[in-house]
Amino acid sequence: MSESLAAFRKHRREELAKLAEQHLQHDLQPADRDALLNAATRVSTWTLIGSAVGIGLGFYVAFRLRSVRKTIFEAFKAQEKPVSVVFADGRTESIPDITPLLKPSTWGDFATYFFASAGGLFLGGELGLLGGSASASRSITKDPETRKRIENAFRKFRADVLRKQADDLDRGVEVWDKMF
Repeated sequence: MSESLAAFRKHRREELAKLAEQHLQHDLQPADRDALLNAATRVSTWTLIGSAVGIGLGFYVAFRLRSVRKTIFEAFKAQEKPVSVVFADGRTESIPDITPLLKPSTWGDFATYFFASAGGLFLGGELGLLGGSASASRSITKDPETRKRIENAFRKFRADVLRKQADDLDRGVEVWDKMF
């Protein structure tokens, strides 16, 4: 169970990190490593800024939604409402007052702020990740030689990972545990 989620697979993560570090040290020049670190920084910065802007916009939308909801409730409360209905046969039925049920509540305000800010966080974070990925990609691909070395290093890394997985399968390591 402890290795059922990717975040808990420490052994596998450490192996891959060590293998990636070897490829970074042997297959890339220092300028290439700096370009990759710069690209990673760009992605995280864009994502952070996008998330912060998204949360801010979410709070703004929640504030506006709450004020509109209060305004509509005040307008509804001020209107004259019927208190009874007279049917064609002369029978009269009273209509219950539903005004207290429509009043904005603290729980409703909390839910509005929570879900609007969570939606803003998600939308802003995803848009920031998309923009950061595009910016990082442009920074890596602007020099064709750097791009070629990074692509070759990544190709070698993927080949080593696949060889390691194939060796594990040939040794009879439980496949089901590795997959899930």
